[in-house]
Amino acid sequence: MSLGQAPRILLLEDDPAIAGTVAFAFEREGWRVEQVLLVREAERSVRAAPPALAVLDVGLPDGNGLALCRQWRADADARLRTLPVLMLTAQGEEIDRVLGLEAGADDYLAKPFSPRELVARVRALLRRSAWSPPVAETPLIEVDEAGQRALLAGQPLDLTRLELKLLQALWRAAGRIKSREALLLEVWGPDCEANDRTVDTHVKTLRAKLRERRPDLDAIVTHRGLGYALVLPGTTGSR
Repeated sequence: MSLGQAPRILLLEDDPAIAGTVAFAFEREGWRVEQVLLVREAERSVRAAPPALAVLDVGLPDGNGLALCRQWRADADARLRTLPVLMLTAQGEEIDRVLGLEAGADDYLAKPFSPRELVARVRALLRRSAWSPPVAETPLIEVDEAGQRALLAGQPLDLTRLELKLLQALWRAAGRIKSREALLLEVWGPDCEANDRTVDTHVKTLRAKLRERRPDLDAIVTHRGLGYALVLPGTTGSR
């Protein structure tokens, strides 16, 4: 598992020995660990980018892990309300476990604890929360300029040399208008005798090939009197 795919775990623990032991155990599992010492640091980190799971100590220099967990569970942000939380405490009395669970913690472990048990509990929480590595979204249209090919929704398109060059020119300027003159120069070259009608004809055939694969797709937009633009999700354009 690469670091980019590994779950990030927030560890709020001010005891260096315990924090070091926990971080070592987690990193051996391939998990990324972000250790913070203070409640305000944990709050700032979670709001900036919620982790896959948080391990919170109860007694801290600037506050209490129980109060922080309770605050997250009442937050308007659904990511904080559902964030898996495991509480760590130096006490193992039943009342402390009850308080931790009432605060919204998903699990509770008293110190001293076995790192193997902690790892097993965290693994179970990650599994229960259905954590999975983020999946990179495949662009709708990709142009592999080095490989001289174009992909639509991840599948190669069967294009002629000029159709590929035309799509490349529009793709490089996605969301912006390319005039017919600019397309003629970029695709056909300065010495070619092609004209505006040539551009229109190739745009028509390129559109047909895109729609053959995706009938709902209307990616090449005509701007009357101006030219054409490739408009994909995340870009804008008008007829």
